[in-house]
Amino acid sequence: MTSLFDHPSQHETIGYSFSQSAKAGNRERGFYPYTDNGGSTLGITGNDFAILAGDTRSVAGYNINSRYVPKVFKIGGDDETGEGAHILLSVVGFAADGQALKERLDAIVKMYKYQHGKPMSVKACAQRLSTILYQKRFFPYYVHAILAGLDEEGKGALYSYDPVGSYEREQCRAAGSAASLIMPFLDNQVNFKNQYIPGSGEGHALEPRKPEPLPRNTVEQLVRDAFTSAVERHIEVGDGLQMMIITKDGIEEIYTPLKKD
Repeated sequence: MTSLFDHPSQHETIGYSFSQSAKAGNRERGFYPYTDNGGSTLGITGNDFAILAGDTRSVAGYNINSRYVPKVFKIGGDDETGEGAHILLSVVGFAADGQALKERLDAIVKMYKYQHGKPMSVKACAQRLSTILYQKRFFPYYVHAILAGLDEEGKGALYSYDPVGSYEREQCRAAGSAASLIMPFLDNQVNFKNQYIPGSGEGHALEPRKPEPLPRNTVEQLVRDAFTSAVERHIEVGDGLQMMIITKDGIEEIYTPLKKD
């Protein structure tokens, strides 16, 4: 008579035993917490001003999450109106990390003013932001940050960062999805790369044009032109242009519509 115990058990047939799982080899488990929400930012400085600008589109792959997500923020001012702010920060990349970084830097600048009775200088803020980013180097903020303000002499100051805190002061910088499209334009129009003085020589002996700060109205038009051309070539940039201009009189914000397709 055949017994039920003569046949392999159900678990042995299906292969749910731990011994069989171990023989299958090791499996790697992991997760990727970041995403790129698209968009681009840029900054340009002048003799007595600094401009930070960014588009307002937020994406996830080919999906548009929102058509109005600001990427440029006032630092150290009132929570609701931004009144009293004297520093600007733009962040592009992973929107959640950008928001967290902005809130942390904003709190530090406000605490500094409370403790010392004076506002933090843009140079000191630039160094502090570098420290914040470096502290998170093993699990970094997935953003490209640009900081802007006026230095001790009242001149425009612009600092650009990589995700782990390395930074430098520049006259102009683009970041984000369309940076590769915008930065060559800024190199030519702001840094005067590949521009030469007519009649200064013959052939390759032409004298290069020396960089000099541009007037505010020229810079504002360059910002509009840069984003107008970028939205024609990049699907992750568009909807609106948020531009903030910081001068000794305060911060002015200008919004300009962009293509929505």
